[in-house]
Amino acid sequence: MSAFARHRRSKRVIATFTGFEADLLRSLASQLVELLRNEAAVPDDDRDPLEAMMDFSGPTTAPEDPVLARLFPTAYTDDEEAAGDFRRFTEGSLRDSKAAAACTIIDTLEEAGLPPELDEDGLMIDVELEHDTATAWLRSFADVRLALATRLEVEDGDEDYWLSLPEDDPRSQAHDIYEWVGYLQETLVDALSH
Repeated sequence: MSAFARHRRSKRVIATFTGFEADLLRSLASQLVELLRNEAAVPDDDRDPLEAMMDFSGPTTAPEDPVLARLFPTAYTDDEEAAGDFRRFTEGSLRDSKAAAACTIIDTLEEAGLPPELDEDGLMIDVELEHDTATAWLRSFADVRLALATRLEVEDGDEDYWLSLPEDDPRSQAHDIYEWVGYLQETLVDALSH
């Protein structure tokens, strides 16, 4: 199983992934980008002139998708107007930031040699991350884990449930991916702190 470590000489964060692991990471990051960017734009006709000039065109209501609702929680649960204003001014840039972090994973893996279509089972991909790139990976791992946990309805203390599922159950396999991304996140934090 792959893990991140700090390179002794360069002080960069390094990891080696199998082709399958690298392709899985790219797929997870791509799905996150698609989810983050798949929203209906506010029609120009309906925009406030000041809003159009300042480009504060973000949404004012919480997303319907449960994953997006977890990624962008309501800031003021007791004040709907303040919550809408906060969301309108912040959610667009937050979406862009989260999508950019996920794209960093995709770009890094492709720069490291992951072909667009993986066709070699024995392929190994080495990544070497500068601090800023490693931080982007870390932020994206948190978003991917939150998305998976939301879709799977993972809760604190439900480990026995996940262990009771047959190995060939798709939910068990998805939970294994959730756990694996958590392991990568943990080793990346450790590598960055040394």
